[in-house]
Order: sequence, then C-alpha cells, then structure tokens
Amino acid sequence: MLPTFRFAPSPNGYLHRGHAFSALLNARAADRTGGRFLLRIEDIDRTRSRPAFEAAICEDLAWLGLRWPEPVLRQSERFPAYQEALAALDRLGLLYPAFLTRAETNRLVAAGERAGRAWPRDPDGAVLYPGPERDWPESRRRAAMADGRPYALRLDMKRALAGLPALSWREEDPLAEAGDGALFEADPRAWGDVVLGRKEVPASYHLAVVVDDAHQSVTHVVRGLDLRPATAVHRVLQTLLGLPEPLYFHHRLILDADGRKLSKSRGSQAIRALRAAGSTPAAVIAGLGL
Repeated sequence: MLPTFRFAPSPNGYLHRGHAFSALLNARAADRTGGRFLLRIEDIDRTRSRPAFEAAICEDLAWLGLRWPEPVLRQSERFPAYQEALAALDRLGLLYPAFLTRAETNRLVAAGERAGRAWPRDPDGAVLYPGPERDWPESRRRAAMADGRPYALRLDMKRALAGLPALSWREEDPLAEAGDGALFEADPRAWGDVVLGRKEVPASYHLAVVVDDAHQSVTHVVRGLDLRPATAVHRVLQTLLGLPEPLYFHHRLILDADGRKLSKSRGSQAIRALRAAGSTPAAVIAGLGL
C-alpha cells in the first residue's frame, strides 16, 4: 500500500508550534517514504469549530511550506459513517446508554472516596464511569432514551474484551532506519467504558479517528506522545470493527518555558502570531529542532 500519513487538527483555535511540529513530521515522513500527506479537519464538535479557524489552519500550514491533496476530509461530512460503526457495535451488544452527567458521576465518586473507597481513573486522570445502566434490561434502556434525556453511548469494555485476544501495536519512527521499532501492549481496561457517541453528536474522537483512518487508507499514525495511551482504545475498536491496524509513532511534545505541553486552551503562542511578529518558516522549523 502507498504509505499514507495525516495531520488532523480541530478548528477550535489557532495552530501553535506543537501542531506545526506534528504536521511537519508527517509531511517529511511521507516525502521520505514516497507516500502521501493528508490534511483532515476534525470538526465533529460543531459547537466549538469555526470556519475562520479552519482557514487559519490552511494558511499556517501553507506558510510552513506544506501541501496536501484536495478535497480535504471533514468529519462533519462523515456522520453517516460513524452512525454505521455505532450500529455495528450495537448489534454486537457492546453499547449502552449512559445517563449520569459528569457532575453526577463526580459527586457519586466523591461520596465513595469520602467513605474510603478509592475510585479508578483513566490515563488522563478522569474518573471511570460507574456504569449503573450496564445491567439495565433493554426495555428500560430504550424507554429512557425515548424519554428525551441526554445520554452518551458507552462501550461495555469488559464485554468487548471478553472475546478478543491480547492486543498490541507496533511503533516505528518513519524517519529512522527500517525495523527500528518496538511492540506495545494495549491496556484498554485502564480507560473503562469510553464514550463513543452522544445523543447530539454521532461519534467521539476515539470512534471517528479509527473510522476515518481506515476510510483514508492511513498506514502510519504519527502524533503526540500524549495520545499513546489512547491507542489501546483504538486497537479495540479497530479489532471489533474489522479495520486495518496502522503503524504508530508517538513523537516528543513541544513544551513551553514552564515545561508544560503547548495548548490552545492555555493560549500558547500561535503560528500566526509568530508570522505577525516577523518570524520566517525557516526560523520556526529550526526552532522545532527539525
């Protein structure tokens, strides 16, 4: 297969140097392997996505010298594909509607911890969902969903893993010598019953990313080290849905002066701000160690 790499930002803010590093790394890997570099817009969250941010993403990447084939895939145009994947998992009996809000879940967990019962948390630090609906009869689930209450569709992780072998994935630096890689064991149980869709949004990041990578024949997933633990969830979904497994590489993160990961939510300096201050593409690239 043609080596295929992708950079998939969300248009909910401006790109910073961490995004630039990931995009450039993917583009260089595609060039080195004679493959292709794709841009994908992950705008599944319609409440936060803005056309102006999407336009800025394209401007910044072009300023850095990157090119990609058109048309660009947008997740907002892929809702039927995500619904089809959810339906396939539902037919396997692996989904259940979860009605507790985040605040209700946190209150329940806090009460238990005050009573001395430790509660597990996922690799991102969020409490695992208690799952009271997991044992509801189907009639009660359907009635609650029809009642108009907000809900999330969660994967029954224990049931999902019951019929699967031990899962793993291979990591290889696409810019290193061939065969210089490592095998990682997946620990999906650490994530608990992850959200795969909501009443108002037909897919979560976890579901959309594996469906879209398969749709675009992505062979190499090159992304930040902070996403390495989530690969365990993606391997579960790929296996359940019969999707191909790409090679992975989780690259180093670009940190701020305080040693923290760059973040749009914290206002990390944007590429467009560097442009406005008179920086050049070559200076930005050199500053990233590329």
